[in-house]
Amino acid sequence: MAGFPVAQQDHLLELLHQGLDQMGLSLNAHQCDALINYLALLVEWNQRMNLTGHDSLERMVSYHLLDSLSLIPYLKGKRIIDVGTGAGLPGIPLAIAVPDLSFCLLDSRQKRIQFVRHVCWQLDIESVKAVESRMESFSDQAGFDTIVARAVAEASSLMKDSRHLLVSDGQWALMKGSLPPEEQESIGQAHQVIRVSVPGIDHVRQIVVIPNSAP
Repeated sequence: MAGFPVAQQDHLLELLHQGLDQMGLSLNAHQCDALINYLALLVEWNQRMNLTGHDSLERMVSYHLLDSLSLIPYLKGKRIIDVGTGAGLPGIPLAIAVPDLSFCLLDSRQKRIQFVRHVCWQLDIESVKAVESRMESFSDQAGFDTIVARAVAEASSLMKDSRHLLVSDGQWALMKGSLPPEEQESIGQAHQVIRVSVPGIDHVRQIVVIPNSAP
């Protein structure tokens, strides 16, 4: 697998380590290498298909890796589904960082799921199942403990379309920037809005944790 030149790889690894330290997270060398190799694959595939917005590599460490990893304290249970995963965010970084959990990465666009499967093959990630489907059409008999989503839809709409995927005591953990009052009000049930600090990101990042209230 082609990666970054050695000097660039070392620079990105240093930024990643600094960010992890500031966030109080600890990953081993293999996990950190895998995260940077994931970025290399993302850059490579972006040259022929628009998986994610082009940005500097330094910003990608913050906006793609560290931002995704900010969800770790808010994952509940062993079975996690990332709806509207796109280029595998936040699911791929989470699967690398927390390999003892089981992840389903769901997206309706074939090219994105092809990329996710390629990443899992290249990086030997065995805890991820990539599925091409819309969330409202997908079903899983066992159900999931946590639904995560990053910039997918307005909260109440996402809840409506994905509630059938949750176990009875499961939860949503939704990644948001600023949360408009009308969107928060539309959630219509008990929830927490947790502001998180992500190194390299200077605007508001929040995680909305919503317990499943279905009977």
